Amino acid sequence: MKLTMPALMAACAMMLGGCASQGGDAVSVSPAAQKLSPDSAGRVAVASSIVVPEKYFSKRSRLIISPQLFSDTVFIQEYRPIVLDASIYGKKLNRRKVLEAYADPYAAYAVPFEAEDGVISVPFSQDVSLPDSIDGNARVVAFVSVDGCGTCENADTLLLADISNPVTLAEKPEDALRLTWVEPEFVIRPKIAEGKGEARLQFVINKSDIRLDMGRNRQELADMEQKLRPVITDTLATLNSLNIFGMASADGSYAFNTKLARSRAVSARNWLGSRLGMSQRQQRVIRTGSRPEGWTPVLDAMRADGHPDTAAVKAIIEKYPGTNDDVQERHIRRLKCWPDIRAKYLQKDRKVEYVYTYTLRNFTSDDELLAMYEKRPDAFNEDELLRVAALTADSTAKREVYETLVKYFPQSETAANNLAYFALQDGDEDKARQILAVPESYSPDMLNSLAATYIYKGDYEKAVELLSDVDLPEARYNLGLLKARQRKIAEAYELLRPFADVNSAVMALSMDRNGEAEAIMQKLDDRSPRAQYVRAMIAARAGRAAEAKALVKEASADPQLARRALTEPDFRALAGNAVGSTTDNE
Repeated sequence: MKLTMPALMAACAMMLGGCASQGGDAVSVSPAAQKLSPDSAGRVAVASSIVVPEKYFSKRSRLIISPQLFSDTVFIQEYRPIVLDASIYGKKLNRRKVLEAYADPYAAYAVPFEAEDGVISVPFSQDVSLPDSIDGNARVVAFVSVDGCGTCENADTLLLADISNPVTLAEKPEDALRLTWVEPEFVIRPKIAEGKGEARLQFVINKSDIRLDMGRNRQELADMEQKLRPVITDTLATLNSLNIFGMASADGSYAFNTKLARSRAVSARNWLGSRLGMSQRQQRVIRTGSRPEGWTPVLDAMRADGHPDTAAVKAIIEKYPGTNDDVQERHIRRLKCWPDIRAKYLQKDRKVEYVYTYTLRNFTSDDELLAMYEKRPDAFNEDELLRVAALTADSTAKREVYETLVKYFPQSETAANNLAYFALQDGDEDKARQILAVPESYSPDMLNSLAATYIYKGDYEKAVELLSDVDLPEARYNLGLLKARQRKIAEAYELLRPFADVNSAVMALSMDRNGEAEAIMQKLDDRSPRAQYVRAMIAARAGRAAEAKALVKEASADPQLARRALTEPDFRALAGNAVGSTTDNE
């Protein structure tokens, strides 16, 4: 329901002015109710005196003052009552206790008092803690009654304290969260890739020619061909190097084995050349060589088999290190276990290792990137896929590009962050957190997105922990909103002040920096009800009642703000003569 201005002002007067007693003068507060602001822990100290006029209650009466905390019109908490028993009332009460077994509900609070004709001043002091559930202003109100019945001849409602809580005008973190969308600058980088593998081939002793009928030679060669063919035949790839290394068993002279191993590498090279139809340029980048197999494979096989002489072989290898294994062989042959070694642990197959590098062609123009993505996304590097994502306007297609990017580059922080952004927009915080759990460490953008998943779940403490050391504008803004929600106003103010928006103006008001709040709002084009409400508070604090009144009317388009205005301490004067009477036909 939209409240009209006369109704709004009348309601303010009713709720803030109190109810006069039906007989004699009303009870009052001295000094008049003050506007108080809670500290970072949500606490305020209320201290005043309740002034009871003369002849307000007789010697036959009890005076009860019941302080209570309200937010809007909602009762929050009741505090220790002040109970004064006049002399005759106390005697009557004692008789009731004896004759009727009456249980006095105020027995723990009652203080005997000799009623006099003069004015009575009753001190009141109370530390008030605002619950986190209060999302607006609050009031400490005292209900005054005589005889304890609450409906007797004299009854007053006193406003003891107005608790101004502007910080609650700040948006909730989940409503104003700033997510980070990352689109890095497109950088053209050489796309150099590397691969390696091995084929375990069997050869006739002391021979290097490859026979397909021996062992698994046919399958091993087919596997090597399958691995290299995509590189050799890819029109987008340029083979930079292909190094093939042959090996021979450790037994026999080192010189002979080295020559034999190289010959076996040449055989593998020739076989590949014939199978893959390699160009002359590709063949020119192939290099062959040999690597000593040494006695370590023999030692590993003996250890795996649990052979009792494993330690003896290990001791020889460690005592005579070096690339030439002839010395090691000479000592190993002298061991009693040599026949076992020769029969069981000298491998029948020999490894042919290969290592290759190649460069994929770069795509530099946007048109080329988009066209090639439809055909060969596997030929892109991370930068190129990120550029395709940036060029894709449709959000569904853009998301698909990022999913493709994660497929080929699982550790891409940008892709993970932006996919999490989409998940958060869908309201799927769990999926976003799962997406972000991929890398071992987090970039500032990813930390901000991860914190967002906890903010949407209401786990503000975890979000604060994640954002505390993140040097990112969005993260600092989000942290400021969280600090505001935790009522850590000074910290929130410092974090939000550079952004100069409505939330930062709210923090300035909460710090009583009204001039700064006004300077911020003067530069903003925001005319939303919340922004107008903040401007109304600024005008009211500056004594510009007519301006404040007009702004309250605009802000009241929001029913929640209209209700809040009824109890806004800064608007109390708007209900009185300072504003003047108006008519409103709405």
